[in-house]
Amino acid sequence: MTARLRAAALALTLASSFTSLDAASAQDYPVRPVKIVVPFGAGGPADVYSRVLAQHLSEALKQPFVVEDRPGAGSIIGTDAVAKSPPDGYTLLAMSNTHTTNESLVPNKPFQLMRDFVPVAGINYSDLVMVVHPAVPAKNLAEFIAYAKSKPGELNYASSGTGTPYHMAGELFKAMTGTNIVHVPHKASGEARNSVIGGHVQMMFDAITTMAPNVQAGQVRALGTTGDKRSTVLPDVPTVAEAGVPGYEATIWLGIMAPKGTPQAIVDKLNAEIRKVVNAPAVKETWAKQGAVPMNMTPAEFGAYLEKDIVKWANVVKTANIKVDSQ
Repeated sequence: MTARLRAAALALTLASSFTSLDAASAQDYPVRPVKIVVPFGAGGPADVYSRVLAQHLSEALKQPFVVEDRPGAGSIIGTDAVAKSPPDGYTLLAMSNTHTTNESLVPNKPFQLMRDFVPVAGINYSDLVMVVHPAVPAKNLAEFIAYAKSKPGELNYASSGTGTPYHMAGELFKAMTGTNIVHVPHKASGEARNSVIGGHVQMMFDAITTMAPNVQAGQVRALGTTGDKRSTVLPDVPTVAEAGVPGYEATIWLGIMAPKGTPQAIVDKLNAEIRKVVNAPAVKETWAKQGAVPMNMTPAEFGAYLEKDIVKWANVVKTANIKVDSQ
């Protein structure tokens, strides 16, 4: 056997050994608690749905899955902590389209999404709802657009931070309506929501799953939902597209990623278990009432979805000329 053939045989043997080790580690995984880092504030969709997921995974895999909220810097602080964690499947990242937006909005951040993480699974997606404080005189979307154009730079809209789906939904709305509404970023979606309910900020886009009760209680007025069809949660509220901004569409989606280098067998095991959770009839029924639709993807399919979303929001960032320091 030549030296080249011996080297090739050795490489094949090592690869086979590592594959066997990965499979063995996945078979036993998890043997201790698993942490799901949510780089957003408590009470938002990522926090709420991660806790639902953690509960079901704990029951299925017989080890605690613990949610840890680490908000700050538009998700960057918590995400960077996960990127620097050991790639062993015991630290996971709960993420959203904030992360795909940040790829173009914050290019100099300490990590790159598709370089430093591996896709595990999608969780769900849901529409947003555009709401205003009841003191705003506009009763529908057309009236609001006219009102905003009559007061350029005088109205504000809240978000849970630069690059979040709520921020990007607002910037897309401004770009498509030609309005000048000032962005007021908050540290978490709960804070932004309270600012609108309290009348400190006039408007925001928020997850329909969390804002619907406030709409129904009359604390805010809903002017439009952001899907391509009306939401079953707020069926009397028109979509933004049908109410006067043709082609407008924005949603919030959630998923799980792991640090780069996490064994593929562990990724596959987590994917299979997460898909069992999101496809469970009781979970689907509960989420449907909240306006959330399960995402059912393999790791590869979720990776392709992320790549496509990165391109989509890069185009919005460029077209709207959005800058981090433009908050």
